[in-house]
Amino acid sequence: MTATPRRRVIRPPRPASDDTLRQRRLAARRTKLQAEQQGLSRWMSRLKRAFHAVEKQQQKISRLERDIARLEGI
Repeated sequence: MTATPRRRVIRPPRPASDDTLRQRRLAARRTKLQAEQQGLSRWMSRLKRAFHAVEKQQQKISRLERDIARLEGI
């Protein structure tokens, strides 16, 4: 029985087209990321306004409750 060497699989180097495809995907993802960041920024502005509006309402309600409690105690 003679020992035969194992065959090595020789793969050709990656073609340049794979790199261009990767670059296109990367550019598309960057564009999508920028759009999503802008959308998040708009929502954060709305959320801040809504949060402060709710805070004002809570302050008004607590002030009125305190006033009512003070007046009822008299």
